[in-house]
Amino acid sequence: MTLPLVLDLRDRRVLLVGGGPVSARRAATFVDEGARVRVVAPWLCEELVELWRAERVEWVERDYAGPTDLDGAWLAHTATGDPQTDRAVADDAHAARVWCIDATSAERTAAAVPARAQVDSPDGTITVATHVGGDPRTARAATQQVAQLVDEAIGDGRIALQRNRTRETGWVALIGGGPGSDGLLTRRAHELLAAADVVVIDRLAPTGVVSRLPEGVRVIDVGKTAGHHPVPQDRINQILVEEAQRGLGVVRLKGGDPYVLGRGGEERQFCEEHGLPVEVVPGVTSAIAVPAAAGIPVTHRGVARGFTVVTGHEDVPALPTGGDHTLVLLMGVAGLRRTADLLIAHGRDPECPVAIVERGFLPDQRTTVGTLRTIADRASEVGVEAPAVIVVGDVVRLTTQH
Repeated sequence: MTLPLVLDLRDRRVLLVGGGPVSARRAATFVDEGARVRVVAPWLCEELVELWRAERVEWVERDYAGPTDLDGAWLAHTATGDPQTDRAVADDAHAARVWCIDATSAERTAAAVPARAQVDSPDGTITVATHVGGDPRTARAATQQVAQLVDEAIGDGRIALQRNRTRETGWVALIGGGPGSDGLLTRRAHELLAAADVVVIDRLAPTGVVSRLPEGVRVIDVGKTAGHHPVPQDRINQILVEEAQRGLGVVRLKGGDPYVLGRGGEERQFCEEHGLPVEVVPGVTSAIAVPAAAGIPVTHRGVARGFTVVTGHEDVPALPTGGDHTLVLLMGVAGLRRTADLLIAHGRDPECPVAIVERGFLPDQRTTVGTLRTIADRASEVGVEAPAVIVVGDVVRLTTQH
């Protein structure tokens, strides 16, 4: 039977006997843990020479001299390749009551370093370790699999992290939630949501991930609809600062990408002006993702060489008028008729194809297709409603949905 232990080696002497690659790997590990490493060997491999030249290990240039080499050591490691020497080191360490790792014999060693992997979390680094006696390959494979499971469990909330921790100052994360599907959130977004104390959400933020947050997380809804802004932007900025100044972790979860017509830049600037650390996590912008969900690429070889994204809240500026330049309109349903008339007046062909993709990536997604001349009437006939993304250009002909 074996008992896994965690050792604090900081500023403690570790003796390594042997100068080969196995000793080099262990030396690097022990040095990284803050140990004072002494290597006893008549020669060193290149990796150990580099550590020695960097003054990260001490080198005693000779063979093992017996029990006196163990003086002051908390841990010993032997990997000389000479069975007689390795056995002598292990026996001497046993007599001196110093734990010894005999890297040459899984059966005889009194201590072992397990296979390890590290998983970063908002609460700090999690170390996953696996020990399979005499089978390091299996141990490494198992460790990687377990580490992946831990990483995923942190991301989706199955592993609850510490919350409401005492901090000198809080933090703010501006997270792009994509077009509404939880599956399009980035791993970093999941990590920060798992650590958040407060989540400030938009109407178009993915609701599934919010519903799975622990009960202790406060959710503040600041969602806006067309013509109705119950929480103005200035107040949203203040909420982020007020919550973070209480020492809390604050996630601002937005639909799409924070920096694509999402006022993320304004929120970041306001928080930083108040001395708060801000992390921006990009999201899958609806301007590209929602057309893709309807089978419409915003660029396509031989069809469209570029695209422009604009808001439909304002008049469309002068843009390339050819069908080979795709125009993507966000928040453009209410002003669709005026926008279509302006594009025609600016030189777009009245027969240029237009698609409106409603509720992209959701079960009730719908695509309505027409031309600049007909799209406003067509949208009125079928009852198009926001949220929707409007695509203008020849790429609309590539859609797989009608």
